[in-house]
Order: sequence, then C-alpha cells, then structure tokens
Amino acid sequence: MANAKPPAGAQRAAALGLLRGVRPAGLPCFSGLGSVTAAGLAHSGARFSSVHADAQLLAAAAATSLNVFGLASVSVPLDLCVEAEALGAQVDFCAAAELPQYPRVPQFPLKKLTELQIDPRPVTELGRVNVVVQAIRLLVQSAGQQALVGAWVPGPFTLALYLVDGEALLNQIVEEPAAVSASLAQLADFIARVGRAYLDAGADFITVHEMGGSPGYVGLRTFRRVVQAPLQQLLQALPAPRVLSMCGKLDAALGLLAGLAAEAINIDHLTDAAAARAALAPGQLLFGNIDPEGVLAHGTPAQVRAAVLTAAAHVDAIWPGCDLDLSAPDANLLAMVAAARSAR
Repeated sequence: MANAKPPAGAQRAAALGLLRGVRPAGLPCFSGLGSVTAAGLAHSGARFSSVHADAQLLAAAAATSLNVFGLASVSVPLDLCVEAEALGAQVDFCAAAELPQYPRVPQFPLKKLTELQIDPRPVTELGRVNVVVQAIRLLVQSAGQQALVGAWVPGPFTLALYLVDGEALLNQIVEEPAAVSASLAQLADFIARVGRAYLDAGADFITVHEMGGSPGYVGLRTFRRVVQAPLQQLLQALPAPRVLSMCGKLDAALGLLAGLAAEAINIDHLTDAAAARAALAPGQLLFGNIDPEGVLAHGTPAQVRAAVLTAAAHVDAIWPGCDLDLSAPDANLLAMVAAARSAR
C-alpha cells in the first residue's frame, strides 16, 4: 500500500539522497527545524523547560519526531536562543509556565549591535553549544540509522534580534549601515563556527533559519541592504547540504533567494509554492510549505492532508513552513506524515 510504513532506514535514505541531489520516487517528510510538540513531549516524560540544558533530555525530546510521529528526521536544538546565550544573553526557559513555551531572551544584552564582542574561545565552551553537540552525538547513535539527524542555527539578522531591540537595530541601520553590516558579518562567522561544530558532531545537514531577516518581514530593501551579504557569507562558510528556511511572503524575493548558497529553500504557506518552484535555480530543492499554525496546530487531519496534497505538486519534501507550534496535536502530525507517503 502507498501509505504503509516504509522499512526502517528507508525514510532516512530517501531524504539523505534528496539532499545530495538524488530525487526519490516518493515525497520525504522531515524537517531541519525543531519538531517537537507538547503531545510528543508527553511521550518523552520531560518538561519542555528542562530539556534545553541537558543533552540526554534534549536528544530524547528531539527523537519524538521520529518515534511518535514518524518524521524522517530528528533535529536540535529546540530553541532559537543557543547562540544568543553563547554571546552573553540571559535566557528564560519559561519553567513557571503552565503550558510548554519556547525559551526567550527577556532583556537584550546590547543597546547597539556595534557593541558586539565575540568570545574567542572554542564555541563548544560557550553557553549551551556543547549540550547541543552532545545531543547530536546521542541522536546519531539512537536514531541515526532510521532518520536524518539535523541541526539548525539562526541567520545573522535573526540572531541580532536576540541581542538588541529590533527598533533600535532598524534605526542603527539607517544611521550606521556600514557598521551594522560589519557586526552582522561577525555574527555570520560566529554562527558558522557553531554550525560546523554541529556537523562535526555527526549532523547530516544544517538548516539556517533566517526568520527575523526574511524579506517578508524586513522588506526587500532592507534585505538587500544589510541581510543578504552576511547571510550568503554564512551559507558559503558551511559545507553542503545546506537548507535556508525563511518565513513570511517571499514572492518578490524569490530571485534573490535562488542566488544564495543553499541546496534547498524552505518556505511557508504565505509564499506561492508554484512561483517558488519556477524561480529557484536548476537543481535547487524546494521544501515546505505546510502552515504550522493554522493547519498543523489548529486544523483538522483532513485539512492537513489537503495541504500536503496541494504542496506535493511543487515541493521536493514536505516540511512545516516555519517553527512548529508546540500545541499541534498528534493526529495532525501523523496525518502530515501519512499524506506525504501517499502523495506520490
């Protein structure tokens, strides 16, 4: 049957082959971003607030994307604050929250991005980077025969938004564009060091999640002016296969994204998948574009299946289009995986 569970390791082989340029007969369903939910976490027995600083708990939580839902991937970290913490930000893991919440940075460590100072020590000695490295090693051992082990990092502009107030950053771009660009280049170099540490630990691929610097959010002019160059710098500093994930409506920027050094682009539901498919460079892969909020978190299994079948006409792999909502129910994640298996 088309939607029968594939043999152990077949999903990994198909997804890995795709990232290496060999298109499988089916439609892989995986993600390079964090793919845990409150329902999935219940199976691991850990509170979400406790997993981020413990490699074993982090690996166990990440493994639920495979063990509970059947995705062809397990990915870490499970928050966007790792690099910011390594650069001096204090992180609130929301331990007092009644429902699971993503960690946040309650107070920006910098008033201006040009105050940035990067610790020259190895990145594995900074913050929680080594926790993620150890979790990757654990996942390679426990899940690496069945699923891809993914790692992800923020884009330079996204990381900057965890270090300095967004309005202050935009004002500084107007007043000191060259200085901001230089600081973003420093961040690109730092993130690349983190990404290489993840890959050295055994991750199969790296995703750069430039959520905050998406043209859909900052606008095409700002993207061209200050985001594009450091983002390209970061991508070029990382070995293939590289996935660039961007949220928001990207239709006007698709030509620019096609020129970036990424083997695959992940888009969300706001971007026209057919237009994206037409705009990307020959051989460049398109992932997405299932709405993580309106469909996966708040839709029905039937709506999930419909979204997958619509996306299947254009994408090379089914991915949640952006960060997975922690409230997404089991039934919807299972429906996404099952629909992808039967889509082709």
